[in-house]
Amino acid sequence: MAGTLVTTNIVRTAVAMGLDALRQQIALAKIVNRNYESRIGPGASQGSTVNVAIPSAITTRSVTADVVPPAVTAVTPTSVAVSLDQWKEAPFAMSDQAVSQVQQGIIPMQMSEAIKSLANTIDNYIWGLLTAAANPVYGFTGTAGTTPFASNTSQYLDARAILNNQLCPVDDRYCIIDADAEANALGLSAFADASASGSRETIVEGDIGYRLGARWIMSQNVPTHSNTGAGTVLVNDASVSVGDTTLTWDGGGTAPAAGDIFTVAGDTQTYSVLSSTATVITMNPTAQVAWADDAAVTFKSDFVENVVIHRDCIAFAMAPLLQTEQVSGGISATAVDEDSGLALRLEVTRQYKQTQWALDALYGGAVVRPELACYIAG
Repeated sequence: MAGTLVTTNIVRTAVAMGLDALRQQIALAKIVNRNYESRIGPGASQGSTVNVAIPSAITTRSVTADVVPPAVTAVTPTSVAVSLDQWKEAPFAMSDQAVSQVQQGIIPMQMSEAIKSLANTIDNYIWGLLTAAANPVYGFTGTAGTTPFASNTSQYLDARAILNNQLCPVDDRYCIIDADAEANALGLSAFADASASGSRETIVEGDIGYRLGARWIMSQNVPTHSNTGAGTVLVNDASVSVGDTTLTWDGGGTAPAAGDIFTVAGDTQTYSVLSSTATVITMNPTAQVAWADDAAVTFKSDFVENVVIHRDCIAFAMAPLLQTEQVSGGISATAVDEDSGLALRLEVTRQYKQTQWALDALYGGAVVRPELACYIAG
């Protein structure tokens, strides 16, 4: 029994240290909407879902006094299901020396690598939601293949204007950019010059901080979207109406993939592909202009997904895995990080002549309001 208690204490210590390291690696998991996790109980299984309600628009009407009240306007809110379909682990063998290091409060290198692997997996998953077929982001500014902020903040200001026009709330906005974009931004006088920005933290700490209505964050995990759609593509429909959800096309181009961004001649709106066949593209948002027959369809080139995003764009949830001191064949402990809310379990099992340690996490997410994000292409 004493040996079990000692091992359990080591597990708890390792998990606590691991969460401290994990907190330094992620960006999106800190800012996306995670209010729905309270609906998930301990011991949730893979495939469990949380429904996120999306409110419906309501039309204001005039009031006329009468003995008979008017009919109640039906409201049908929609919902997006967030499925806890991601169950990942980072296993490793730990030597007696490494266990001794944990007892001394030193995080072993193998533990650090496991934490790094799991952290990047979680962060990359959330980034992937932005271009997923279910509900991809369509706001877009900047020039694909060109790092933004080389001379000014115009790309950010353009993204801000797009979000404002898409009725994105002005609070809880974040500008997440890669290392190259941050290097450019740090050199701008609007950020580095204390007399212009009103703060010395950018030049002293190398942290842009909260500027121009958003919290700026650098992430090494900002991905590059590889475009699929290509070639000369034309609208093949003379009766396009505002609100149409599909685009019929011709011209011998290559069919695009989910998340590809495109524009149509005569329309300033950018659209994201939900799905495509050889002749029909389903897109988001719906058509904003009645496109002309044979209007040119232009796909954006590969671009770095720097993004200005509101926390309510993505719903993300992590399940607290089974919290038990001792399970059959091993010992486990679970801890929830107070800063990011990430729930990790460290489980120790004895195998043939060795001890396996494994960090695991159960989570899922979905883009619920794609209008609350805008890419700043790089």
